[in-house]
Amino acid sequence: MREKGGEPSPGVLRAGWLGRATEPYVLFPALALIGLASIFWTTLSVIRFEDAAARHAAALSSRELGETYEAQVVRALREIDQALKVVKFAWESSAQPATLADLREKSLLPPDLVFRMSVANSVGEIVASTRPEEATSVSQERYFLAQHETDTLSVGQPSRNPESGEWEVHFSRRLTRKNAFAGIVILAVDASYFVSGYEPSKLGERGVLGILGTDGIFRARRTGDAVSAGRRVSYAAVVDEADEDLEAAPLRSNPWDGVFRYTSARQLYEFPLAVVVGLSAEEQLMPTRQRMWTYVGRALGASLLLIAVMTALGRMSHQLAKGRQRAVEEQVAHAARVEYLAYHDGLTTLPNRSLFSKLLGQSIQVAHRYGRSLAVLFLDLDRFKQINDTLGHEAGDQLLKEVAERLTACLRGSDTVARLGGDEFVVLLPEIQDEKYIAAVAQKILAACARPFLLVGQDFRVTASIGICTYPQDGLDEQTLTKNADIAMYKAKEEGKNNFQFYSARLNATSLERLALESALRRALERSEFQLHYQTKREIRTGRITGLEALLRWQHPDLGMVAPMKFIPMAEETGLIVPIGKWVLKTACLQNMAWQKQGLPSLSIAINLTSRQFSDEHLLIDLDDILRQTGMDPRYLELEIGESLLMRDVESTLRILSGLKSMGIRIAIDDFGAGYSSLSTLRQFPLDSIKIDRSFIRDATSVAEDKDLTQAIIAMGRTLSLTVVAQGVETKEQADFLRLNACDEVQGFYLNKPLPADEIASLLRDQGVASAF
Repeated sequence: MREKGGEPSPGVLRAGWLGRATEPYVLFPALALIGLASIFWTTLSVIRFEDAAARHAAALSSRELGETYEAQVVRALREIDQALKVVKFAWESSAQPATLADLREKSLLPPDLVFRMSVANSVGEIVASTRPEEATSVSQERYFLAQHETDTLSVGQPSRNPESGEWEVHFSRRLTRKNAFAGIVILAVDASYFVSGYEPSKLGERGVLGILGTDGIFRARRTGDAVSAGRRVSYAAVVDEADEDLEAAPLRSNPWDGVFRYTSARQLYEFPLAVVVGLSAEEQLMPTRQRMWTYVGRALGASLLLIAVMTALGRMSHQLAKGRQRAVEEQVAHAARVEYLAYHDGLTTLPNRSLFSKLLGQSIQVAHRYGRSLAVLFLDLDRFKQINDTLGHEAGDQLLKEVAERLTACLRGSDTVARLGGDEFVVLLPEIQDEKYIAAVAQKILAACARPFLLVGQDFRVTASIGICTYPQDGLDEQTLTKNADIAMYKAKEEGKNNFQFYSARLNATSLERLALESALRRALERSEFQLHYQTKREIRTGRITGLEALLRWQHPDLGMVAPMKFIPMAEETGLIVPIGKWVLKTACLQNMAWQKQGLPSLSIAINLTSRQFSDEHLLIDLDDILRQTGMDPRYLELEIGESLLMRDVESTLRILSGLKSMGIRIAIDDFGAGYSSLSTLRQFPLDSIKIDRSFIRDATSVAEDKDLTQAIIAMGRTLSLTVVAQGVETKEQADFLRLNACDEVQGFYLNKPLPADEIASLLRDQGVASAF
């Protein structure tokens, strides 16, 4: 837009200015200048900070060294003064004073190696000394003349020792007898003694350590290896009383050599002296200045790198501008893909749980607005786990894809099928008139799933169980409808699978009953509510009892005897089957030993292991402990393992079975024929017997297919030299068929039902001479 007179509006001008500012030829040079300014500003800030820190540290170090040196000097001076007082007292307190030799023998004098103690009379003549001296009179020395007027410690000016040529400092005190001047006591010490604590590691080569008299004359001063004395300076210029209150030592140019040092000078108020400590500023700041040049070099390097990067970015900007449109298009496509994956199953491309939840919620709103009904069908594949365990997950995935295609083909365009996860599918029928249509769709789905599936080159069959609930009869919201359809699906499984069930309030009560049953199951073992019943196995030719199978029973205090099919799958799901299974093993072994002690025949006892028990890592250890505790011979224990377990993980299964065989335990395959084992696979495992699945025995005399399968299994068992046991024998016709086909052993209600332990004992006593049946 333009304002009156044709001039652009302020908004347009700002937009144009911002557009030009973001152009690469303007933006990148501006960023480079800002970056260079930031680099050098940061570098200079770091340099200033480290320089200030180094100066402060040097000043603090000088002050700390000064305080330490002050304490050392004061201690040395006090020792010197104490030695003078000892000699003074010994000389003044007796008419016949003690000799210096006597005092030295009593360890009252400092060592002669460093100190020389002398006594001069009233005219300055040396009358006693710990070491010989060339000078015999001190009458002209200032410290001698000064003692005429005072009785305090006197510190003489330094002088060179005629013999060694080294500087010496003389300390003296007045001798008084009969209130008259009687001479002085003198202690001479090398000036270097007071600066012997110079440490180059702390003070450097140009640091200073010294003792300055209040008269402005250095008694001792050391810089590096050089020791000097006698130099006169301005005392006020060196020792400033105002500096004593400062935390850190000030930086000064020392008057004796002009070197700038952080100088700490402190007056010793007990003595006419001051201690001086100085750290050379040049030495103390040298490491920091070396680092400063390093920082400058790095800043230059970073600047060159920044310029190179900005140049490269400028060249790339043109190419990036060309790719922006393509990137935007790819982002849009990616966002669409992400959204699709968020609401669809990655394997079957069906809607997932999230999308189904939205669709169901929308359908409920529409149905409520127009007074319609809708249905939710919850579908779960039967025996799908066996496909995964035996054929592998790739075959299972292939099966799920084909199931998804078949379900879609069974529905109208307005219907929805979704995969919730695993082998669970859910169908939404948004517009229904009556339940007949729902039943027709469910029957169509069951028929579609029942058709053979071609997996890994072979035909396999699976079935489905379907639970159905309707809106508004069975629920008014998404969560309730899905839950009730799930409850109905479990009812379909309980009814034998491969069927559909409509939800009812009774099913909900059954679901609640299941929860109560699970809660009671967790306490059943503690309350000793479990029992074992035993069913016989008989040799088919003679009728002789060859073994027993231990079967678990639950005597609930309120519900009475609970059927195994009600609580064993529940125990398997919750993991309670492991402690319950250990109880079964130990109880059965103890019972077998009790029968043997009663003189009854020694028979093997078979115990079924569930999937979770077989995969328990402590299985072999627990079995060994139970056999040792009960004392039962392992050859009388037979473990029955489902055929599907063999194919789940062949390597792991073979390892466990080999461990069982090494212990002497017998191994049987239970429900054989329901899985997908082959003759070549069975040869790998150390087996003793196979038990034909009861579903084949039930129709072996009436259905040709089951008859052929039973005969084939018996033939396979003989080929592998295994004992073949037929389960579920309920009629004489079945027994005769098995005898005719040379089956080894039979088990079922035709022979006897499972009995308690005491009735089994009576049966074993009464069987007498075995007879064929």
